[in-house]
This record gives sequence, structure tokens and C-alpha cells, in this order.
Amino acid sequence: KSVLTSLNLLANKIGDEGAKAIGDALRVNGVLTSLNLFGNQIGVEGGKAIAAALHVNSALTSLNLKYNDIGDGKAALREIAKDRPSLTIEL
Repeated sequence: KSVLTSLNLLANKIGDEGAKAIGDALRVNGVLTSLNLFGNQIGVEGGKAIAAALHVNSALTSLNLKYNDIGDGKAALREIAKDRPSLTIEL
């Protein structure tokens, strides 16, 4: 049995729609621990979707969202990181 624990989607231009799909997946995934979304043209809506998913997902320990235009979504992500010391979020 194989289990995916790390996913690197660096510079894949997934945008907000892709980020929302990843958020949906994170809500039901309990094994992924590392997610790299560096440079994916993710905006505010995508950032908020991922933040919302992290309220449910407790498995993720590393999230890279550098070089995205998340704007107001950063505040929600910082709040989650503050409440979960086991989670490192790079913004």
C-alpha cells in the first residue's frame, strides 16, 4: 500500500480554482503532511479556501504558499499557524 505524504505543485499555475480543489481534498485527507504551492497564481479566494480546509485537516505540517497573491487570505492562514505549532506555513 502506498500513501502520498508530500505533494510538490511548484509553479503549476493552479490559480484560485485549483486552490479551492486542493482545499476540498485537504478536508478529507488525513495523511498528506507536506504541500508545496509556491508560485501558483493563487489569489485571495484560493488562500481562504485552503485556510478553511486547515480548520478540518490536522495532518498537514508544512505548507508553502510563497509567491502567490493571497492578500487578505494571509491573515486567516497566520491565525491557523498561531493555533497549530506543528504547522509551518511559508507566506
